[in-house]
Amino acid sequence: MRQIITYQDAVALLGGPAGVSSLLDKASSLVLFGTGGIDLFDARAEAVRLGDAFLRGLRDKVKGLSRYDSTQRLAAAHSVIVVTAFLDALGEMDVLRELTPDEQRRITGADGFGRHLIEYATPMPTPALPFEELLDELAIDYQGRARTLVHFLSGLRCWDIWDETARARLGTELPARAVRRYQELFRRLVADFPEVACWAGQVEHQATRAELGRLAHGLAGIQEQLARIPSTRSPSDRLAVLIRSNAAALKRPIVSAPRTPSGMAIPSLDQGYIDPAYRVLPARQHQITSEETWSRLPRRRDLDTFLTGHLTLPQATASPLLVLGQPGAGKSVLTRMLAARLPAAEFLPLRVELRGVPADGDVLAQIEHGIRAALDEQLSWPEFVHAAEGALPVVMLDGFDELLQATGVNQTDYLERVARFQRDQAEKGRALAVVVTSRTAVADRARLPADSFVIRLEPFDDDQIRRWAGTWNRGNGAYLRERGLEPLPVDKVLAVRQLAEQPLLLLMLALYDADANALRNMPEDLHEAELYERLLHDFAVREIGRTRPHLTDADLERAVEDELLRLSITAFAMFNRGMQWIAEPDLDADLRALLPQEGHQPQGLRRALSRAESVIGGFFFVHTTQALRDDERLKTYEFLHATFGEYLVARLVVRELADLAGELAYAGSSRRRFARPDDAYLHALLSFACLAVRAPTVDFLRHGLTCDVPADRRALLTSHLCELFSESLLARPGSSYEAYQPVRAELTARHAAYSANLLLLAVLSADEPIEGARLFRVREPEQANERWRRIARLWHSQLTRAEWDALIHTLHVRHFLRDTTRSMRVAFDRDPVFALRDLVFFTWPGGSGAVPEQDLFATSKAASWMREISFRDDTSLGHLFVDLLPYYREIDERLDAHPGSPVADLLAILLGESPDPELYRRAVFEGPSDRYVLRLLRQLAVDAHAMPAADVLDILRTATARGIDPVHLEPVQQALVSGQPHDQPGLRPVLDPELPAVGPDDVAGDRQP
Repeated sequence: MRQIITYQDAVALLGGPAGVSSLLDKASSLVLFGTGGIDLFDARAEAVRLGDAFLRGLRDKVKGLSRYDSTQRLAAAHSVIVVTAFLDALGEMDVLRELTPDEQRRITGADGFGRHLIEYATPMPTPALPFEELLDELAIDYQGRARTLVHFLSGLRCWDIWDETARARLGTELPARAVRRYQELFRRLVADFPEVACWAGQVEHQATRAELGRLAHGLAGIQEQLARIPSTRSPSDRLAVLIRSNAAALKRPIVSAPRTPSGMAIPSLDQGYIDPAYRVLPARQHQITSEETWSRLPRRRDLDTFLTGHLTLPQATASPLLVLGQPGAGKSVLTRMLAARLPAAEFLPLRVELRGVPADGDVLAQIEHGIRAALDEQLSWPEFVHAAEGALPVVMLDGFDELLQATGVNQTDYLERVARFQRDQAEKGRALAVVVTSRTAVADRARLPADSFVIRLEPFDDDQIRRWAGTWNRGNGAYLRERGLEPLPVDKVLAVRQLAEQPLLLLMLALYDADANALRNMPEDLHEAELYERLLHDFAVREIGRTRPHLTDADLERAVEDELLRLSITAFAMFNRGMQWIAEPDLDADLRALLPQEGHQPQGLRRALSRAESVIGGFFFVHTTQALRDDERLKTYEFLHATFGEYLVARLVVRELADLAGELAYAGSSRRRFARPDDAYLHALLSFACLAVRAPTVDFLRHGLTCDVPADRRALLTSHLCELFSESLLARPGSSYEAYQPVRAELTARHAAYSANLLLLAVLSADEPIEGARLFRVREPEQANERWRRIARLWHSQLTRAEWDALIHTLHVRHFLRDTTRSMRVAFDRDPVFALRDLVFFTWPGGSGAVPEQDLFATSKAASWMREISFRDDTSLGHLFVDLLPYYREIDERLDAHPGSPVADLLAILLGESPDPELYRRAVFEGPSDRYVLRLLRQLAVDAHAMPAADVLDILRTATARGIDPVHLEPVQQALVSGQPHDQPGLRPVLDPELPAVGPDDVAGDRQP
C-alpha cells in the first residue's frame, strides 16, 4: 500500500474554512495541531468538522479540473478521512473530556501528538490489494497512532487514576472504532466519486466480484465504471481522428490472420476479447523472474477494475505500469482494447508501437513519433497535451521486448527513464500515465522503478477457453454449415491445453479445425508429436497453396517437406545459440550455410525477400518482432510456443537418422561395395549444444525414432551411432558445412556436444540398455570403462552446467560385475531407483563391498549425487559420498555447496583435540538445520568445562536467537555449572544477560569443606 500524502499536505491542497486556512500561513506551517495555542478537544472537533466540510464541498472543488488535478484532490480527500475517522472515534471515547485544557494544549504542542497526526503519511488504497487487506493495514496504522497517544497520555495525571480496563480501551477499542468510521466516510467518498471504488476493488458489492470477473468481456467494465464520472470536457478537434481510430478498433478483427478462407470470420476485438486473468506484483517486490514469487500471488479476474483504479490514482503518473505475458498472450490486444474503452472526456490513450519508433531515441522522441503515426501529422508533445483539454494522456509503449530483441541494445535503464519523464512532465503541468508491455522472458533485462506495479497476464482457464470457442462458433456458424462442418469441439481443444491456453494459439487451433474438422477428427490417443506434425504440415500446405496453387500432389508434398526443413533450421538456429528467438541476419547466415543450393530472385520491382523472410512467410505460429534503428528495420523471429521449436529440432534429427538408417539397410542388402554414410550434416547440427537440455525434444526424439524407423533398421542405426560415438573424438575431415557457425565454440566444446548427442541418440534408438563394450566397439569391458571415464570428464568440463545436469538426469549409467569382470551399461531413465551397490567402487572385482542396509534412494536428494557419481565413474567421489552418509541421514540431507562448510565445521568440532569457541559460534550461527545445531549442542555439553564460560554463554545466546528450544540448552548449562573451576564466575542466565553473575561466595553453603 503506497503512502503518498500527509494530512497536512491534504488540507493544504484542498483548502478549508477561513479559520483553518489562516493557520496555513503561519511560519510553523502546522494545521490545527502543533500551534500550541489550541487544545486537543477543540482541535479534534474542528478537524472533524473540517473533514465533513471537505467531503460535502469536494464535488464543487473538482468541477472543471483536469483528470490529473481531480485525482490529486481525491487522494487528498482520502488522507483527510483517514485522520478524521481516527479523531471522530477518539471523540466517541470521551477520553478528552477528562483532560484539563492545559493538558490538552501540552499534547497538541509543537512536539506533541498533534504534530504526529498531521505529519504522518496516511495510507492510500491500491488496486493491487483487496479492500479487506486495506482495512487490515489501516487497523495496524490506527493501532500505531493509538500507541503514540497512549505514550503522551501516560505522563499526565489522568493516566494514574485510570484502571487497566480504561487504559486498554485506547489500544483496542479506539483502532476498531476508527476503522468502522473510515468505512463510513469511504462509502461517502465512493458515492460522489465512483472511480474511488476501483482504488480498492469496491465495485458493486464485494460478494459479487468473482461473478463479475467470470463474465468479464472486452474490458467493458472500464467503460462502465468511468462513464459514471460526470464530465463536460472534450478534447480538441485536432485529436478527433485519434479518438475515432481508437474506437474503430473494436470493429476490426482481433488479430490480422492472413489469408483466411472466404466467408470465415475472425472475431472482432469487441466480440472476441476475453478479459485475461492476471497476477499483480506490488510495488517494491520485483522478483519478476521468479516463478515461485508469481505462484504465491492470487490469480485475479478483475482486470478492468484494476486498470480503472490504477489510472485514477496518483501512482499512475509517477511510474509506469509494466504488463508481462508470453508471446500470443494478448499484450498488444490489451493496449488496443484499453485505448478503445477509456472515455475521451477523462483520458486520451496513445498507443506507441515500439517496433516502429527509433530504438535509440529518448522517451520524448519515441512518444512524438507515435503521435505522428497516430495522427498523420506533426504535433509536439506539449501541443498534444494542450489539445487534450484536461484529459489525462495514457501512453502505451507496446513491445519493450522488441527493442531488446531486435536491436540487442542495452536498455537496462529504459523503464527508469520513462519514470523520470513522467515526473518531469508532471512538474511542468503535463502529467501522463504510462503502460509498458513486454514478453516475460526478457523483462528482467531492465531495472524497474521502485514504485512500479507489474502485472502478468495468465493463460486461459477452461471457462475462458469455452467462452472463446463459443464466440468463434457463433461467428462462423454460417461458414461451417455451408461446408458441412461441425463447430469447434471444446473437448478436443481442452485436450491440447498447452496450446489452447494462449489466445493466439487458440485461434490457430480454430483455423486448423475449420479445415475439414481436423481437430475434431483427431484420435483420442494421438501423441503430442503427431499433433505438432499435423499442425505444421497443414499450415505449410495452406501457405504453399496460396503462392503455388497449381502444384501436383507429389510436388506439393516435396514443397511442404522443404518448408518444414527450413523451419527446422530456424529452430536449430535458436537452439544452438541457447535463445528463444533468432535475429534475421543470423537466420540468413544459417540458411546459406546449411542450404547453400537455394537462391532467391527478386519478383518484379519488389525488393527480394531475405532467406529468413521467405522461410517465415505467413506462418501463424511464428512471431516477428521489429525495431527501427538508424532508419533500418531490424527483425527477430520466435515461435509462439517453445514446443514448436523443440519439436522441429527433433523432427529434423529424426528425418536425418531415418534417412541414415535407410542407407544402412540398402547397403546391407546391396552387392555393391559398402560406402559409409556421411555424417557431416549431422555433425554440423549437433556439435554446438546438447539435445538433453530440452526435455520435450528428447521425448519427441524417442517417439520419432520408435515410430518412423522400423525395428530392423533401428538396430542398424544403433550400431552405426555407436560407431560414430566411438570415433567422435578423432580429428574430422573438412566438410561443405564448415560455414555453419551459430556460435564461436572451442574445438573441445564441439567434440563434447557432438559425442554427448551421439550417445543420447544411440541410447534412444536402442531397445535395451547399451553396454560399454558395444558403445565403444571394444572387446574388453575394462577398455570401455577407461574410455568412459575420460569422455565423461570431457563432458563435465565442456558442457554448460544446464547441459551436464540434463544429460546425467536423462541417461542412467549402472556399473555391475559379470563373473569377475567389471562392466557398465547406459539406459534412458529419468527417475531410476538408486542403490549404493550401483556406485562404482562396490563393483570392483574382488571387493566384498559391504553395503549398508536401507540403501535405496529413489526420490531423495542423495539420488542426484549418486547419479552424477555413477555417470562419472568417480571412485573417489563415491567413497567421499558414502563417508558422508551418516551426516546425510542423521544431520542434514542437503549436501550442496554452502557459503561456508558446515560438514567440515562439524567434523572439526567432533574430532578436534580441543574445543574452538570461534568455530562453535560460526557453526551454530550458520548451521544449515536445527538438527545440525542440536548435534553441536550435544558436543558442547561435553566441551563446556574446557571453555571460558563467557564463550559458552555467547554460543547459547546464538542458539537461542535461532529459535532453538531452551530445553536443549539445559544440558550445556548444567555441564558448565558442574564442571567449571571454582575461581570463575558462575553461570549467567542465558535469556536474561542483564542479571548479575553469581559467584561461589554468593550462595551460603556453596563452598565445599
